[in-house]
Amino acid sequence: MIYCFIADGFEEVEALTPVDLLRRCGLEVKTVGIGSCIIKGSHGIRIMTDIDDGEMVIDDSIKMIILPGGMPGTLNLEHSKKVQEAIDFCAENGRYIAAICAAPSILGHKGLLDGKKATCFAGYEQQLGKAECTSSPVEADGKIITARSAGTALDFALKLVEVMVSKQQRDKIADSLMCEK
Repeated sequence: MIYCFIADGFEEVEALTPVDLLRRCGLEVKTVGIGSCIIKGSHGIRIMTDIDDGEMVIDDSIKMIILPGGMPGTLNLEHSKKVQEAIDFCAENGRYIAAICAAPSILGHKGLLDGKKATCFAGYEQQLGKAECTSSPVEADGKIITARSAGTALDFALKLVEVMVSKQQRDKIADSLMCEK
């Protein structure tokens, strides 16, 4: 199971691009609304999530969680007890944690990026704790994957396909979307 957490004020492209690409691979991905199943994005787009955070189960079926950025979406994710529980579970059990744009700050505040390469939206570097900050579009260091912004959402999603399935599947998806490998 892959959970993509979605809170009011989320960045639409950063949330839906990874969900789309991972589902194209046949992976089970559930969008999880924080506090509701109807969530309004930072650009006014409303979506209906698969489940709300009260329906989510934190157990060994979790393989990855995705934290999209956006404001105030990132802050709403960080203040969610369920999101914090899921992050802790994944960190303690060697599961993937993926965060994009401002959302890597959530991991930085928990010390999960200390000593790791990470990237984020420009200006959030100080929120990444003792991470080795880069300006790369995407960084993967161990089980933590970070990305810079909505403009890198496709690269981020392709990296998630690569780690969850294979580089070959990543390349196949990239070809089907007619984008660079």
